[in-house]
Amino acid sequence: MKIQVHSIHFDADRKLIEFVEQRIGKLQTFYDRMTDGEVFLRLNNEGVNNKTVEIRINVPGKQLFAKEQAKSFEAAADLATEALENQLKKFKTKLKDGRV
Repeated sequence: MKIQVHSIHFDADRKLIEFVEQRIGKLQTFYDRMTDGEVFLRLNNEGVNNKTVEIRINVPGKQLFAKEQAKSFEAAADLATEALENQLKKFKTKLKDGRV
């Protein structure tokens, strides 16, 4: 699966990009037909939870999206991938039941 990582209002280091790619790669254990994805890392100026991670994953016939904020990009990425994990499980169940 091809993943594009975009950092907005800052330059992300290689370690952060690899961490995000690793987390998204683990989603393939739940559904292996994901085609591609995009990740947006945003640095906001207000509040303590000023780091936002948006993940958009494309699967055949649908696009899944999660957006989370936290104190660090790693924590936000963990929360977003957990949300996508739940969405993938629901999507897979609907696919099995023939509701998609």
